[in-house]
Amino acid sequence: MKERQLGSVSGLSVLAIAVLLAVCAVWLFVSGVQDLNRGNDSGGWLMGAGLLVGCVVMALLAGLYTIQPNQAAVLSLFGKYVGTVKEAGLRWNNPFYSKRKVSLRVRNFESGRLKVNELDGSPIEIASVIVWEVVDASEAVFNVDDYESFVHIQSESALRAMASSYPYDQHEEGQIALRSHPQEISEHLQRQIAERLDRAGVQVIEARISHLAYAPEIAHAMLQRQQANAVIAARTRIVAGAVGMVEMALAELQKNEVVHLDEERRAQMVSNLLVVLCADRGTQPVVNAGSLY
Repeated sequence: MKERQLGSVSGLSVLAIAVLLAVCAVWLFVSGVQDLNRGNDSGGWLMGAGLLVGCVVMALLAGLYTIQPNQAAVLSLFGKYVGTVKEAGLRWNNPFYSKRKVSLRVRNFESGRLKVNELDGSPIEIASVIVWEVVDASEAVFNVDDYESFVHIQSESALRAMASSYPYDQHEEGQIALRSHPQEISEHLQRQIAERLDRAGVQVIEARISHLAYAPEIAHAMLQRQQANAVIAARTRIVAGAVGMVEMALAELQKNEVVHLDEERRAQMVSNLLVVLCADRGTQPVVNAGSLY
């Protein structure tokens, strides 16, 4: 079911004609009543003509309908799709057409917080904001039962599928994760939702994560793991820098022939320097006033 445009008549002109015909119908009916009171047989014909013109007026008024800006009217005749009218204002079409109005405005909604298992199996809470609009009114009306409910349910289903395809945190270099790659995750979510809503004549403008967190039952344990990973990463960097500084210090001492150290004293100096450089707190140096050996 693809949308096709249907022309319509200006409702203002039809309304003006209907008012004139209504005045004419009243005049005919009143004239007929007066003629019957005078005993003229033509009074019945005039009353009949007045009623007939009145029926025409009712038919004209029944075909009138209004369309707001960014709104469409899907018309059908006895269950058969006729066309879609998008011209705003007071319009007129066949009074036997059934008319269903569909908003073409941009809309958005936020899904509830869903509890799903991410790629590694850890339970997380996730929610998203979806911005969408109807681009094919006929598909929205005839292809699905309730297009608004369809959008909500399919969006949440796509969110669940997407969340289970990625880990919460990045474990390897270049790996896409929910927390570290919001742009890539949003694009993937938008594509998945768009594929599910294509049959409903709906276009997804934007989809992004609005809430992301570990489930309450494992949040404390995951926080401890994140803190441990941060401590390990910091320690690794500190040790790497300390080793480089020790190597540079020994190389400069040997190059400038400041002091000659045997292997035992060299190892002791390396140990002392690493303790000073890697310690959490400031160290208290001990000055040796006697002989070095």
